[in-house]
This record gives sequence, structure tokens and C-alpha cells, in this order.
Amino acid sequence: MNINLSQCFIAVDDHDKALSFYRDALGLEVRKDVGFEGMRWVTVGSPAQPDVDIVLEPPLADPSASAADRQAMAELLAKGLLRAVIFSTEDVDATFEHIRAAGGDVLQEPVDQPYGVRDCAFRDPAGNVVRFSKPRTA
Repeated sequence: MNINLSQCFIAVDDHDKALSFYRDALGLEVRKDVGFEGMRWVTVGSPAQPDVDIVLEPPLADPSASAADRQAMAELLAKGLLRAVIFSTEDVDATFEHIRAAGGDVLQEPVDQPYGVRDCAFRDPAGNVVRFSKPRTA
């Protein structure tokens, strides 16, 4: 039995600002951008992984969620406390410089971590921490 990842979700509070980061700064391709009944379904992904979509969605997309729950999720997002994704890259330092030059909000410059990767981190426009890593070679 084969089980493969097909979609993962990143909470965003503004699709257009998110696209400026994920599409324009990171170079991900927009796969879907569909509006329906006041909602927007946006997916992006790496050309190197055509079977994996990243869905950019509001922090609480459930239409039956209470106003208080929506507010709580928006506050967590703004603090950067919701999880996003960790991207792998062939060259952490070059990726870092590219994203920084594109105006990325730097959280951590490239560093060798004790758990075996070299990585860096940025904050996306919604506040998510987005990391880029590569396993270190011995």
C-alpha cells in the first residue's frame, strides 16, 4: 500500500499578501485560485513536486466557527504560533539570500543545528514561521 501526501495547509489572513511571499519570493507556482460563495481556494506548489499542493486558507476556515474562535485563531496566527511547513532546499545559504533580497522577514540566518540540518527561518506575511533546511553531510 502506498500512501502519499497530496495537500497540506498554511493559515493566512490575506491571500494576496500570501501569494506575494509563496509565489513571488519563494517561486512556488499557483495551481488553483478559485472563488466560490465568498470564499477563496488557493493552492501553490513546487514544480519539483507536482503531486503536493499547499493550500493557503484562513486560520479558521470552518463556516460554523464562532466569532470568538475566529478571533482566537487570528491572534495565534499573528503571534506565529500556528504551524506551517519546513521546505527542503539544495542550498540553504543561497535560498536565504534569495528570500531576504525579495523582502522576506528574517527570523534566523543560516545555521548548523545540533540535530543534523543547516536551516534558516522567515516569517510569512501572516506571521507563520517558515523554515528552509538541508541535511548536513558528515
